[in-house]
Amino acid sequence: QVQLVESGGGLVQAGGSLRLSCTRSGTIFSINRMGWYRQAPGKQRELVALSISGGSTNYADSVKGRFTISRDNAKKTMYLQMNSLKPEDTAVYYCNVEYWPSASSSRYLEVWGQGTLVTVSS
Repeated sequence: QVQLVESGGGLVQAGGSLRLSCTRSGTIFSINRMGWYRQAPGKQRELVALSISGGSTNYADSVKGRFTISRDNAKKTMYLQMNSLKPEDTAVYYCNVEYWPSASSSRYLEVWGQGTLVTVSS
């Protein structure tokens, strides 16, 4: 069974930095894409950053230039480096992985982490 475990959330002052980690366990064939999402109180979950197979990345306009998504395939870990944090970045952050279970799979599956809370004080 594929699982994701996030860590690195916490309380930080505006202008500060945090690095979130998302570590995968379980066996997969390959990854289609990996991403970070967030959900603020009373709001819908939104995309923060994507890392797509092949190396390209996409970011929400609100975090461009401040957040960086990266991965360490050997450690099966994805990161989100968050700099110049703002109070509006306060949310529960979730990692997500779309993956092919086997070489013969006809469709990819996806798995979510449990979420980690980031609180940015003004």
